[in-house]
Amino acid sequence: MPRGIQKKGIIREEKMLSAAIELFLKNGYEKTSTASIAKAAGLSASSFFAAFENKEALLLRLVENMYEAQFLQSDALLPDKGDPVFLYSVETALQLHITELSEPLRELYVTAYTLPTTAEYIITQTAKKLQKLFADFLPDATSKDFYEMDLASSGITRSFMARPCDFYFTMEDKLSRYLSCNLTLYHVPSGQQLDIISSILNMDLRTIAANMIDDMIRRAKNQFASV
Repeated sequence: MPRGIQKKGIIREEKMLSAAIELFLKNGYEKTSTASIAKAAGLSASSFFAAFENKEALLLRLVENMYEAQFLQSDALLPDKGDPVFLYSVETALQLHITELSEPLRELYVTAYTLPTTAEYIITQTAKKLQKLFADFLPDATSKDFYEMDLASSGITRSFMARPCDFYFTMEDKLSRYLSCNLTLYHVPSGQQLDIISSILNMDLRTIAANMIDDMIRRAKNQFASV
């Protein structure tokens, strides 16, 4: 492919992604059409399908970017790498905090854990990390075992994301119950679970989650302006 055509295609994709981020966060995934994304990107409705096969394909690209940023943020909180199980708990707790920031964000994350391509990407990528994180607790478990266990833990994650917090189900309740369910699944001893949950509840993860989303929006706007 000639370099000029290839660059044009990359620019078109970047414009679509940047426009989609703003529209998804404003209107939600379901209410955002491919035509509205193309219009916000300053392109024709048909040009969307020159960039992405469909809206799910665009979401997959966005999910890849979001999860990379999420893991980097979690790693930054533990510069010495610390306890890998604690790192896992921070990463997953951040996701729950993000989904409490707004209903469009909740819908976006729940959709990502629901659609076939995005859900498979999340499970496959997470299963690889889980095998490294929990190998000491499950020394005989294979890659296949961790993939199958991740089917369970991702289902737990989706369910807790979809259920909003309220007066009777506070964020503290959600995090405590969620982490207990997942850490038990991976055979983390109860005493260690309690220590980790206590530490998580004492962290200001909501502010970190909000900053992550603000940074994603800012980078999308800057990217849009530069292409």
